Amino acid sequence: MAQRKRRITAEDLYRMELISDPQISPDGRSVIFGLQRVDKETEKKYMNLWLVPAGRGPARQFTYGNQREMQPCWSPDGRTIAFLSNRKDEKQYQLYLIPTDGGEARPLTDLQGSFASFEWSPDGSQIVCAFRKKDAETIEREKDKQKKELGVVARHITRARYKFDGTGYLPKEQFHIWTINANTGKATQLTDGDFYSETEPRWSPDGQRILFLSNRSPNPDYDTHLVDLYTILADKPAQPEDYQALGTPPGMKMTMNYSPDGRFIAYLGREGKGNVWQNTKLYVVPADGSGSPCNLSASLDAEVQSNTLTDTGDRPTIPPTWSPDSQRIYVQVTEHGRVDLRSVSLQDSQWQTDIEGGVVGAFSFDKEHQKLAYWYGDISHLGQLWLRDMDSGTPRQLTRFNDNWLRRVDLGQVEEVWYKGVDDNDLQGWIVKPPDFDPAQKYPSILEIHGGPWLQYGDAFMHEFYFLAAHDYVVYFTNPRGGSGYGEEHSKSIHRNWGVNDYNDVMAWADYMKAQPYIDKTRMGVTGGSYGGYMTTWTIGHTDRFKAAVAQRIVSNALSFWGSSDVGYFFEDVWSGKPPWEDFEAYWNQSPMKFVANIKTPTLVMHSEEDYRCRLEQGEQLFLALQELGVETEMVLFPGESHGLSRAGRTDRRVVRLQHVLRWFERYL
Repeated sequence: MAQRKRRITAEDLYRMELISDPQISPDGRSVIFGLQRVDKETEKKYMNLWLVPAGRGPARQFTYGNQREMQPCWSPDGRTIAFLSNRKDEKQYQLYLIPTDGGEARPLTDLQGSFASFEWSPDGSQIVCAFRKKDAETIEREKDKQKKELGVVARHITRARYKFDGTGYLPKEQFHIWTINANTGKATQLTDGDFYSETEPRWSPDGQRILFLSNRSPNPDYDTHLVDLYTILADKPAQPEDYQALGTPPGMKMTMNYSPDGRFIAYLGREGKGNVWQNTKLYVVPADGSGSPCNLSASLDAEVQSNTLTDTGDRPTIPPTWSPDSQRIYVQVTEHGRVDLRSVSLQDSQWQTDIEGGVVGAFSFDKEHQKLAYWYGDISHLGQLWLRDMDSGTPRQLTRFNDNWLRRVDLGQVEEVWYKGVDDNDLQGWIVKPPDFDPAQKYPSILEIHGGPWLQYGDAFMHEFYFLAAHDYVVYFTNPRGGSGYGEEHSKSIHRNWGVNDYNDVMAWADYMKAQPYIDKTRMGVTGGSYGGYMTTWTIGHTDRFKAAVAQRIVSNALSFWGSSDVGYFFEDVWSGKPPWEDFEAYWNQSPMKFVANIKTPTLVMHSEEDYRCRLEQGEQLFLALQELGVETEMVLFPGESHGLSRAGRTDRRVVRLQHVLRWFERYL
């Protein structure tokens, strides 16, 4: 007799082994990647490197120990792997090198500060990296036992960009470009200065120059659209006059790469100031700055980046990847709840879809582009490593982590539907039905609203949804107007007008579900985090449809958000185009707090104490207002956690968070 499957639990978060950073070797024979595990006793998340053959055979652990090792990168000859590790000091990462045929890893650097991206030089003699030194006063304090115990005495802040979620208060030092000798470890700082930063370094194919991003406008904290692409010589520290700007149009830029022949640079970005509703696009510009960029994705009304939400690991946007002949570029494209791998020809600007059907995360090619290694997952499967033979197009799964326990779990059923909004607009949604679902029964339901808003839900594994469904709730989610993946008009439709079209779409989805014969229309709940928390609070201020709400890491007051969030002033364009003192009504009209007196729905408020994105005061305002209004409410706070608690927080806190969400809905639904 077949063993009956169990239902997923909150504690299953401890069982998850999550894959990241897959990198195929230059010869295409093996793939290196990071595998994260959770130590339940210490609540620490460790990551080691693993190798899996591109032919046949199981994955094997390559590095060992209770530390975090990430961003593995093959040397051009394939003999060495560089990676970041905190094995010597838990709070300080260093670059390490390890032979690919085995042996002990050796530290290459001994620097104090933070590493960002890094890359081998074409000849393998050096590594370029973006590195931010630790502030001198911090180093001095840490050396003195008494000063270290006393801690920071005061913070002297002179810039608008002085904090960042997940980091806290930013150091005075900026990210700059460094090169590291791969043999001796000698570090050379190529760019300097306490005002401007330089990030995303890339070697030119001949190894003579280094490409990077920098915003060198008079006020880079506010004029974020003035970032440009720059190059400097790789063999000596640069003076300001040595920076060669490519002169790209104003607009956000996020990552880039040289073509193998060195003639062009491909980058991802947008044009104009603000305009966050625009699709991220793929541009190509002459590497010598002799011409204007060409938008290769003009024919796509879709996001050229990775934008699908999940609570089982981040799916990063990978820089545009060129074919060896410099005639084709591969990128991720976010559309209709999925992230495809697509490519475009420089000759005719025609696009083709290479991998589709779920979410494609990090990917890499071997030197000859015969093999493609990539992270791939979908709504029912945690991400695994896959290999694609480029000639035949045949995919093959390389890893099967988590299969041992997931095959014994009944996740329930997932149904994907399209429905119509109030403006006859097409909308996409998903319904997670409980295990042992009986269509003849009436079920309580929970509407989940995504964050962003410039993101999407879709074909990605969400542990939270399955956890709630495991307790006999129908969980349903959609992508209302304002999010990405459905074209610029879909995204732009809430610009400076939050709470109208997005609310209409959310309620159209609730109406659709209410009409389903298996839904108990008297037991409908709603929840969401960040912008989803905003929409949760907005929704219960405009309807009594829902019998319970859980408002998580919310935006409740646009006026105070402007000055308290790490990105608050960035939302000036989003809500009004003017600061709040010049357009008070626009901010207040889009604030859920304006409508708080309408709320009758029992509401649980949840917030992280170190959330620098949506500050704690946003949740406190709602909680205290509901207390005074006599609405049934509670607040749960998580110390030591940032905005990303539900995705990357300490596992015991993630478990408790889920238990509180469930408790509240069990009480009222």
